[in-house]
Amino acid sequence: MDHIGQLTPSGAPGEGPPAAPRITVREASRSFVTTGRSAVHALGPVDLSIGDDEFLCVVGPSGCGKSTLLKIIAGLLAPSAGEVAIEVSGDHRIPIAMVFQDYGIYPWKTVRANVELGLRLSGRPTADRREIVDDWLARLGLTDFADVYPGALSGGMRQRVSIARALAIDPEVLLMDEPFAALDAQLREVLQDELLAIWQARRRTVVFVTHSLEEALLLGDRVVVMSARPGRVIADIHVPFERPRSSAIRTDALFAKLRGELWTSLHSEVVAQFDAGKDRP
Repeated sequence: MDHIGQLTPSGAPGEGPPAAPRITVREASRSFVTTGRSAVHALGPVDLSIGDDEFLCVVGPSGCGKSTLLKIIAGLLAPSAGEVAIEVSGDHRIPIAMVFQDYGIYPWKTVRANVELGLRLSGRPTADRREIVDDWLARLGLTDFADVYPGALSGGMRQRVSIARALAIDPEVLLMDEPFAALDAQLREVLQDELLAIWQARRRTVVFVTHSLEEALLLGDRVVVMSARPGRVIADIHVPFERPRSSAIRTDALFAKLRGELWTSLHSEVVAQFDAGKDRP
């Protein structure tokens, strides 16, 4: 798998998608073999081109391979077929960061130590690390919990630690797997607005998996809709709202229209995935 490589620019500047995509997924698919079962075709083939500094949201029915796709892009899973190419500048020791559904933080490290980990691995000086960590703890409402261990935190707070750790290293590519799913509705909206502000100030390529159509339209430049398993792209929708944005666009009539279009694309796939689950022995 060609996971990190240089891509050949194509196309004219300013016309359509960026000339040099940050991420290119070419006919990627993934199959799994389960105990006592034949191979399960989980994903693909998937083709995607994701631009530099683009915010791409991915929606689809549960079990369609969204998280699998994200892990393939991250290099955590090899595709059974196809490839992924990611263009990185070489300026970052850790150019890609991922926020997992299950937090992925270390229970034996404090909140501060967890957030600091990527900075430490990348060789940042101690004084710089402390300043950066303090900033992200404040942004995500964690300052008072800097010296607390994850076991004493709620699930939502643990996820905020995971988000802070990823953002602290300022990666070129940020992969987020339902990062706000464990949060209550009010905090979720606060952090959506915070993420919008962060992205506006420090534009990076983001691939964001979510089950929320509203969240996808609020955050994304594009929304990709995936089919029932094996997941493949069945719709690719441009989000027309100007930036900077805030959650106020939820009241826009066009927002409701686009949400309806997304659901129309997705509804039959959700039903198909549900029916497939019922048919299992």
